[in-house]
Amino acid sequence: MGIKLVAIDIDDTLLNPEGQLADETINAIQKTIQKGIKVVLCTGRPLAGVTTFLNQLGISGDDQYVITYNGAIIETVSGHRLAQHTLDFEDYLAADKLSYELNVHYNILDDESRIYTSNRDVGRITVIQAAENDEGLFVRNPEEMAQDLTVSKIMFVDEPEVLDEQIHKIKETFDDRYYVVRSLPEFLEVLNKKANKGNALTDLLSELGLKKEEVMAMGDQHNDLTMFAVAGTTVAMGNAIPELKEVATYVTESNANHGVAVALERYVI
Repeated sequence: MGIKLVAIDIDDTLLNPEGQLADETINAIQKTIQKGIKVVLCTGRPLAGVTTFLNQLGISGDDQYVITYNGAIIETVSGHRLAQHTLDFEDYLAADKLSYELNVHYNILDDESRIYTSNRDVGRITVIQAAENDEGLFVRNPEEMAQDLTVSKIMFVDEPEVLDEQIHKIKETFDDRYYVVRSLPEFLEVLNKKANKGNALTDLLSELGLKKEEVMAMGDQHNDLTMFAVAGTTVAMGNAIPELKEVATYVTESNANHGVAVALERYVI
């Protein structure tokens, strides 16, 4: 049974260490698409933070798909939503309160790719994140926020050593009611309990009538583990965390050495 869909994480997987798409990767993905295989980017980013890469790869239309916000939203590349599992205003208030108790920077993303925080001293990582998402950074107090706000995800965003020190306290607060995952050393994400890459990929496969044996997944971090549990063939990057390499079907080159392109050429094209 051949591969009909390839699900690929973006940061530190699809992109090189400079945060760019290498020509080798673009060429391999375009060859994959030309074979009639769907390439689905599965990311913690919102759609606005993915659009540039979709355009570079030539992925477009209502018959191509993307999994955004770490699985909180499944949508077509043109923005038509198939499903979403989001949070609400009370969840936002809980994160805002904990941010100040622990002295950890945080932000939230709405369902239109906008970032909000009440941290007046905006964290360095949040500024970088907002620039990548390209939809704006808004500093607002809770009383300035609309109570019907749709929160796609909550992010505790700070230097790795800060998150290392406080991660257990954040999990103590949120683990019971939410899906909490470290997606990058600087990112600890809090999402709807149903929102993860694995659940989103399962929903998409059901929509497309595909079996897990027809799916390949590639990634590098903890938030890719649920996606690996769904795909029949899994590829960990050479720069992936040990936990992902242990469960992967294959380990490819690092993102600095075009690992996605190497895997596609070897196992798909």
